[in-house]
Amino acid sequence: MRLLHGSNRIIKEPQFGYGKKYNDYGLGFYCTENIEMANEWSVEADRDGIVNVYNLDLDNLTVLDLTNKDYNILEWLEILLENRTFDIQTDFGYESINYICENFKPEYETFDVIKGYRADDSYFSFAQDFLNNNISLNTLKKAMQLGGLGEQIVLKSQKSFENIQFVESINVESKIWFPRKEQRDKKARNDYRELRQKPWKKGEIYIMQILDMEIKRDDARLR
Repeated sequence: MRLLHGSNRIIKEPQFGYGKKYNDYGLGFYCTENIEMANEWSVEADRDGIVNVYNLDLDNLTVLDLTNKDYNILEWLEILLENRTFDIQTDFGYESINYICENFKPEYETFDVIKGYRADDSYFSFAQDFLNNNISLNTLKKAMQLGGLGEQIVLKSQKSFENIQFVESINVESKIWFPRKEQRDKKARNDYRELRQKPWKKGEIYIMQILDMEIKRDDARLR
């Protein structure tokens, strides 16, 4: 697998155990397969970036693909709840978090590599709206596809770090890629506003119904 990591520096040997603990999937090395995503992640408004290119040997590695049909979006959300801080506005919101964590937790800690949605600021606000019962599960699913915000691949285990090999680094110009980064996020937010304005549809499932009907992870209504 060819992986790309956007940064402000060249990283020839990613180190296991380093990084930010409170990222989407916890501590790990966050990458993408998409060069445009990597370019955007690498830059800031006043700083050029570096895209580090790697080859990852998947032999003998276990991979959790949360975008696979065998998993539902609430399992992705449960992992996010374990690792990020949410702005919950009501007591009901906290009940929602407790229910999801008790009933939708995948055993993600045992995997070497995780592939899943990227919870940047836009995605994060969509998830918060769902937890606060402001949007339905179906709207959340549609929102995750907006703006082409992409997926990420995270190295989690010591073994996965031993299987990654640096190939090259690519210089990225901020003046080109930072505006694209802002435009992508803006489009996702605008598309989401339009999505939220669509009329409520009878039969759609909200977090309130999930709690009330005690829906579990294997329920066909979540697919």
